Amino acid sequence: MVPVTFNSVKRRERGMGMENVSGSSGRRVKRAGIRDVARLAGVAPMTVSRALSFPHRVSIETREKIAAAIAATGYIPNRVASNLSSNQTMTIGAVIPTLRNSIAADFTEGFSRALKARGYHLLLGNSDFIPEGEETIVAEFLARRVDGVYLTGATHTAKTRKMLRDNAIPTVEIASLPEDPIDMAVGFSNFDAAYEVTRMLAEQGYRRVALFTTFTKDNERQVERQAGYRAAVRDFGLDTDPRFVAELEMDLKAAGRQLRVLVGERPDVDALFCTGDFIAAGALFEAQRLGIRVPDDLAIAGFEGLEIAENLNPSLTTVRIPRFEIGSRAGTMLLDRIAGKDVEQRVVDMGFEIIKRGSTATPATLRRETAS
Repeated sequence: MVPVTFNSVKRRERGMGMENVSGSSGRRVKRAGIRDVARLAGVAPMTVSRALSFPHRVSIETREKIAAAIAATGYIPNRVASNLSSNQTMTIGAVIPTLRNSIAADFTEGFSRALKARGYHLLLGNSDFIPEGEETIVAEFLARRVDGVYLTGATHTAKTRKMLRDNAIPTVEIASLPEDPIDMAVGFSNFDAAYEVTRMLAEQGYRRVALFTTFTKDNERQVERQAGYRAAVRDFGLDTDPRFVAELEMDLKAAGRQLRVLVGERPDVDALFCTGDFIAAGALFEAQRLGIRVPDDLAIAGFEGLEIAENLNPSLTTVRIPRFEIGSRAGTMLLDRIAGKDVEQRVVDMGFEIIKRGSTATPATLRRETAS
């Protein structure tokens, strides 16, 4: 493999004209500057700069002319020079816990679109659900002078909180409703969502309701979902057998293995609530392999409202989370904070919706009793 090296810039005119730089062969080459773009587009250099940094302040017609000129000249904006003059990098750092979970992708997609609409760019870090990993990523973001930070959940190290607060970095936490947010938060009540699903199952007549969650360590969302389930089990007098609760990977095969363990220990279980749609799908597939009828023998409910839920057979009852909307609202709030605007509501509850489908219909025995 040939090593890649970066050559020193010989002369730079802060992006306001043609730049003389050394190419890979050492030959001096010319790079287009912002004045070249402006000249070709028939606008002032300041208009080009504004279109690049704040596109929403420039008309669509003018932006199209500038975009065509950039394409024709091959101009690459000098972000370093503009950052030094404006004290802004036009970048936001986002920490997500995993790249494997589509719900995190949906949150981030909504957030990213809000940024793009106002000329901001996204730096992404993956913490693997490790608070210390998040801390390292946040420190790197701050070293790169990001204008704001997006964090998933409300579980952070004390150092992460201190870094963000001491540096007065606009910050938004998503997917939870922390009582003491670092700055702002947009999410929903994980406790209430789990409580309401368990209540729904109890009201449909299920008495032995099991729970599959992902791991609760350093994940307050799963902790709150377990707490909501346990509260409803207590309030509605359901079976409290500790074998009904299991933590596992967000994985189809892991869910199948755990279902086999569950029905081996408690073959009379009549409902299963999974705090993720992929876990619920894995349990449903395994139930069908074992000859367990869903929902006649075992009701199954999921969480997140992913597309897979409505395409299973039977279709999956689930909790729909407004994932894209949460991300979009978080982006808008963060950019408003960066712009110096007042954010009246620091913690925004976007709510949830229980979607009832075929996987949790009334048990066959109750249907027969009703018919008689």
